[in-house]
Formats: sequence, C-alpha cells, structure tokens
Amino acid sequence: MAGRRAAGSGAGRAKRDAAKATLDRDSEVNMEVFNLAAEVTECPDDKIPILLLKLKEILKRPPLGSKELKKLKEDIYDYDLIQYCVVMLTQDYHHIPGNWFTAMQLAQILSTACVGLDPKNDAEEFYKKVLPSAADNLMLLARRLQARFLKADEEDDKQDFLRYFHNVTDSLCWLLSGHIQLTQHVFQSDHLLQLLLTDDVETATIMVSVLLSFLQLNRTVLLYVKEKSIRLILDEIIYKLFENTNPVIGSTSIKVMLLIVESHPPTLQMLYKSYKGLSRLLSKQWTGRGFGKDLSQLLELLDVGSVQGVKEQRFHHAACLIQAVWRAYQTRKRMKKLPKVVTHLQRSFRAKREQEIQRLEKEREEEELKHQVQLCRHRALRNFRQRQLSLLEIVPASEVAQYLQQEKEQAALLIQKVWRGYRQRSCFRQQKQPLKEFKAAVIVQRAVLKFLERRRNLRRDLHVWQGPKGLTESRRQELRAKVEDYVKRHPVSQVSEERTKEQHAQAQEMLGQYLMRRNLKWKSELRQEALLAQINTDIELLMNAPSLKESTKKDVEVFSCRSAPVAARAKQSHNAMLQFTRGPWWKKMVDEFQDAERVYTDDLDFDLVL
Repeated sequence: MAGRRAAGSGAGRAKRDAAKATLDRDSEVNMEVFNLAAEVTECPDDKIPILLLKLKEILKRPPLGSKELKKLKEDIYDYDLIQYCVVMLTQDYHHIPGNWFTAMQLAQILSTACVGLDPKNDAEEFYKKVLPSAADNLMLLARRLQARFLKADEEDDKQDFLRYFHNVTDSLCWLLSGHIQLTQHVFQSDHLLQLLLTDDVETATIMVSVLLSFLQLNRTVLLYVKEKSIRLILDEIIYKLFENTNPVIGSTSIKVMLLIVESHPPTLQMLYKSYKGLSRLLSKQWTGRGFGKDLSQLLELLDVGSVQGVKEQRFHHAACLIQAVWRAYQTRKRMKKLPKVVTHLQRSFRAKREQEIQRLEKEREEEELKHQVQLCRHRALRNFRQRQLSLLEIVPASEVAQYLQQEKEQAALLIQKVWRGYRQRSCFRQQKQPLKEFKAAVIVQRAVLKFLERRRNLRRDLHVWQGPKGLTESRRQELRAKVEDYVKRHPVSQVSEERTKEQHAQAQEMLGQYLMRRNLKWKSELRQEALLAQINTDIELLMNAPSLKESTKKDVEVFSCRSAPVAARAKQSHNAMLQFTRGPWWKKMVDEFQDAERVYTDDLDFDLVL
C-alpha cells in the first residue's frame, strides 16, 4: 500500500509541477482540485478517504454534460485523484472515520468521475489499467460488504450493510454504462462469481439484478467471454432457481437466462444437452408466478433446442393464427348470408337425411340378404353332408373307395373349371385396352382410306388446266419494230450539267423575288385593313354619337383619343367572337383550311352584353 502511494504521489507531484505554470489561467474548480491533490499527497493513509470525499461536492458544481464537467474530470485524472480512489477502495474501513459509509461514498465518487471521462493524456493507461482496477476494487468492496452483512447480528447493522452493498453495485453498473468494454472484464472476473455464490436471498436478488443490467448494457459481451465463465454463471443461476422460492429471484434469473440464450446461441445447445430435465422443473416450480411470458419463451427455446427452430415455430404459429383469423372472417361473412339460405340448408339437410336413411336401410337389407345367403349356404352344405353320409351308408363297403375317388375327381374338375374361368376373365381384362386400341386404329385407317379414295376420284374428274398460248416469233418481231419506231420519233433531250445549275440558280432568284413581293403586298394589305377598320369605327362612332347639346365630356374624349375607338372596336369584336363560340355546333363547322379565329361580317353587328 505504501509503495503504491509512493509511486502515485511521485507521478502526481511531477504532473503538478508541470501544471503550476498554467494555474493562473485555470478556474476556481481546478485550483480546488490542485489543492486537494496536494493535501492527499502529504496526508497519511487513513486520512486520504476523508479528503477524497470532497470530490463529491466539486463534481456537483458544473452542470451535467457541460464542457466544464468534462474538463474537471480530466484534471481529476491528471492529478491522480482517480487512482487514489481506486487504491483506497481496497483498505479496511473499520478504523476510518465513517467506516463503510465512507467506502460507499468513495465508490460513488469513483464511478461518477470515470463516466464520461476520455483523457487526452495517458488514455491507454486509463482504459487498460485504471478502469479494470476500478471495476475489480468495486467488486472487492461489494464482497466485503456482503460478508459483513451476513455476519452482522443486529438488524440495523444488517440493513446498513445491505444498503451499502446495493449502492456499491449500483456504482459498478453506472461505471459499466459509461464504459461498456469493461463488461467483458467483469464477466470473466472471479469476484463476480464469488458475489453470486451466496445463499442469502436479499444479496442474491441484488446480484441477479446487477447481472441482468450487465447483459442489457452489452448483449454481445458473451461472444467474447470464455465458455467456462458462462457455464459457471449459468450453474449458479440454475441453482438459485431451484433453491429459492422468491418470485423476484425467479423472474430476474429467468430473464438473465433468456438474455444469455438469445445473445449466445451455443449456450442453448449446452443447456439442451447438459440439463435434460430443466424445462420440466422450471414449468413445475415457476408456472403461474406472474412472469409467464418470459418463462414460456425460455421453455420454448429449451424444448426446441435452437433459436432458428423457435423462430420457425413462431412463424408457423403466426401463419396458423393468420389462417384462423381469415377462416373466422370467411365464416362470419358466410354467417351473415345465412338467413337467405336457411330454406336451402333445410332442404339440403332433409335430402341428406333421407339419403342417409335410405343408405342405412339399403345396408340393413344387404346385411339381411347376406345373412340369409349364409344361412342357405350352411343349410345346403349340411344337407349335402347328410346326403353323403346316407349314401355312404347305402354304398357297400367294397365300393366306398371307388365312390370317394369319384367325388374327388368331380371336386377337382369343379376347381379347374372355376380357375380357368377366373384366368380367362383376367386375360380378357388385360387384353381389353389393346383390343380397344386396335379397334380405334381400324376406324382411323378406314376413315383415312375413304378420304384418300375421295381425293383420287376428285383429281380424276378435274380437267387439266391449259395456260395461254405464247407469242409467236412473227408477232414478237412486229411489236419490237413498233417500239423502235416510237423511240426514233420521240428522242430524249440531252441537257448539260452547267445548264442545269444555271436553271437552278435562276429558279432560286425568282423564288426569292416572289417571296419579297408577297411580304410587301401582305404588309400593304394589313395596313389597308387597319385603315378600313379605323374608318368603319369612326363612322360607327359618328353615327351613334349624340347631338352637341346632349354631348358630355366623356363623349368628347372618345373622339379626341385614338385608343377609345380601338377599345370600342375590340370590345365589339370580342362580343362577336363570344357569340360565335356560344352558337350552335352547326355554325362552327368551317373548312379545315379556314382560320379558326375568323368571324363573319354579319356577326360583327351583334353586340353581346356580358
């Protein structure tokens, strides 16, 4: 202990000496951390835990999640105060002020200072040495508190130690929630197994809950834990399930087993092979205790033996459920139509009942007939034997053998006759299909032969077609002479390439001149149409104008401004166009080459009031 403290104090002193140059720029909290680190370095071992309790008030000042709190935790780590907290957890607090209450507070301070801490300096040492040591020492402190809880005689002391134990385990869970990678180290630690190995109900309940919290924090941790450690933990959980009747332990233990099986599939195979009667005992002891859902899932996994099999079974159950719902829906749908088909159902039922009665009556008659036939057969056989006996009595003794020989021959002949009849019938049944095929082939062949005969007769009756007679040589010479004479009388004119290009250039020039003249003519026509429209508008305005006595200022403005006549003409044209569009369909039928916006002159005189 003294060596650890000396090494820590030496390293801390070196860091503090290097940080003295920047103390003027640090906050008040950093100065308090520095002074606390100086006091811890100089004071004896039994006073260090009391001094470290000051970190609790220091850590409460900055708001949660702030940069100040993060910087404060980095300074606490840089001044080796976290290392002191880790080392102090291993002391015996029997002679320290505050006793084990001080140890519990120190554990809370350690977990609070480590969560959210990501040191920039010595990060490798923090993650590989400080955090594992902190987890181990927290579990060691929990073991000591557990042992003192079991040894305590007074009830008050037991409750205090149980509360301290609960707080320390909560601090361990809080530490693992901030650094999930520690879960693998904790699972492989012997301290965790020692904490689980207890017969006390209260501490066992707390430890099983802690184990459930570990698995909920990191479900993939079991993939990196040794199989031996998992087996030991499972053995202890199964032992608690069958040695305790506490429903809290049962519920939490079943949840832990369910998480282990779902997160680590090889564990399911191990349970399936090593614990044959586990599912039966679980269902017998823990059924109906308030956690049937988790228990049923675990039992289903143990019965099937594989997670994939359980998924397939659930899919099958879901499919069955969907099918059942669908069938129920179809049934309800059919039941809604039931009143409409009651008469039909009754009629069908009565018909089926009559058929069933007839069938039963027929079966009864057949049974009665069989019984009568059997009785007649027995009676005939009995009479036959009686006749044989009477004949044997009549036949002399020397002829009995001959008589029996004749009876045997007749019986043999009868058997042979029945056998030949059976064999011939069997052969006929086997030859029935080939015989049917043979008859079908004969019918097909007969039809084909008839068809071929009719076609030959038809060809024989048709006359041979004779094509047109070909041209004679004299006729061919005559036609050739006429063609040559026509060619001589109508020779083809020959035009040179230069002449063709010249004609093309002339045609292009004439086309351009025509287009220019057409454009000028079109513009002049538009101008004439505009002037005519203006003149017509002025004439209409003058004709509709009031007298000089009745004229107003608005009328004067109509003749003094050129926009007013244009607006009046536009309104008139607009009204005419509306009238045209609202007219009957037969007035709208125009030529396909006529302008769709054209309005006839007789429509322009109609004024449409909107």
